[in-house]
Amino acid sequence: MEFRCVYLGSTSACFELDNTRPYYAPADYEVYLDGVKALEGETNVFSLFGLEPDRGYTVEVKMGEDEASLTIRTKPETCAVSVRAFGAVGDGVTDDTAAIQRAICVLPEGGRLVIPEGTYLTGPIFLKSHMTLELRKGATLLGLTDKAAYPVLPAMADDLDGGERVHFGTFEGLARDMYAALITAEYARDIAIVGPGRVDGNAQNGTWWQTFKADPVARPRLIFLNRCEDVALHGVDAANSASWQLHPYFSKNVAFYDVAVSAPKDSPNTDALDPECCDGVDIVGCRFSVGDDCIAIKSGKLELHKLCPAPASRHTIRNCLMAFGHGAVTLGSEISGGVKELTVSQCLFKQTDRGLRIKTRRGRGRDCDIDGIAFDNIRMEGVVTPIVMNMWYRCVDPDGDSEYVQGRNALPVDDRTPRLGRFRFSNMDCVDAQAAACYCDGLPEMPIEEVAFENVRVSFAADAKPGVPSMFTNAPERCKLGLYFENVRRVALKNVAVAGQAGDAVVSKGVDEIITEGNYSVID
Repeated sequence: MEFRCVYLGSTSACFELDNTRPYYAPADYEVYLDGVKALEGETNVFSLFGLEPDRGYTVEVKMGEDEASLTIRTKPETCAVSVRAFGAVGDGVTDDTAAIQRAICVLPEGGRLVIPEGTYLTGPIFLKSHMTLELRKGATLLGLTDKAAYPVLPAMADDLDGGERVHFGTFEGLARDMYAALITAEYARDIAIVGPGRVDGNAQNGTWWQTFKADPVARPRLIFLNRCEDVALHGVDAANSASWQLHPYFSKNVAFYDVAVSAPKDSPNTDALDPECCDGVDIVGCRFSVGDDCIAIKSGKLELHKLCPAPASRHTIRNCLMAFGHGAVTLGSEISGGVKELTVSQCLFKQTDRGLRIKTRRGRGRDCDIDGIAFDNIRMEGVVTPIVMNMWYRCVDPDGDSEYVQGRNALPVDDRTPRLGRFRFSNMDCVDAQAAACYCDGLPEMPIEEVAFENVRVSFAADAKPGVPSMFTNAPERCKLGLYFENVRRVALKNVAVAGQAGDAVVSKGVDEIITEGNYSVID
């Protein structure tokens, strides 16, 4: 057995066991810190909190008769101060916004601002560079429910020196005026948000989820990071945002370790984590259960992409649990900048509508190029449709139902045509599927380049219910549909098993080539 440290701050550290199992460890284990038992674990990722800055520790993991150890040294810091020293009360009644913001403003560079146990009722707070925000056990930042407490950030502001306009606000792939997030950082770097405490948007007790369609200003996120660099979230429990929960935007080197994100299943647009136009995002050991997509990787609509071109690049998702969302890992639909270098491994998807979900459409543009996507060591339980690639996505855009977007006849390839490249799925076990094993639906003028399965098994629930695998205009319901491919250049199946489907295991239309290798089989 081996393990490694994946995050090390001044008072916390995150570790990952080295194996290939999805999310859960091969067996329960115990963790010792300097010889003293610190915790019992069952997942591949675990965390330690309450460490002292700039101190060496020995961490030991014991799993049955197997054991391993390593030494770490926490980071130094300049100081640590409590928000209570600046007047924060933490009684869940007093408005603590000003006190917390004062503390942030005067915190020395390299300092740690501590939120001790208590419930701190607050409006939006703004972080700055070179600081750590620590939420200790039992601490909650609780969002105010009054919209008036949330300042509006402009989509753009004029540069008075005559340069390009400065970009501040966004939503759903466009530059938009937006209510400030509960925690906001813009144009900042070297920030850590750590601890076992909670950030709660409290949207269930306000009107955000009921009135958002009538408001011209975009709803706030829970945590919004605009053009930030070197940011880490470790151990935080995030919940009940007015819209997307965690939204890094045009940011670089952003990491999420052992973070939990939750919202009710019927809450609108409460995506757990939506990295948009970001470069270098690590998502490790996280747990998501929300009312929309768990992870939605985005790179803007065409208008935003022309204004600020940036793909989603170098994203890694590993050892995560996704439950009850529309999609476990979604790409799009605001994806005009494309996606490069995405790997998803050792994850467990439970009762999401879809496992991998790609949403694009005509009009996203030729830079909407999604290629080199790899899924490995994935288990799905009760996922309605494990894999969906949809180039006809019926979105909320004004032309979403137009003949241009939804017409099934081939159109000329032009600057508005998106592309889906190569996709690899290996070592996957999908049990109790419902609607379809996979549903890959490309454009006739731009077929999906290649879909390759290796060591993949999909079985259907005996009592599977009909559902819509892929959202497009007048999409039919399906039930126990096998591997469906339409407008795909090449399909490669190696050691693939489908069990319990209704009809053929493989259904194809407009597919140039299907290659089968190994023990490809249909199990009745």
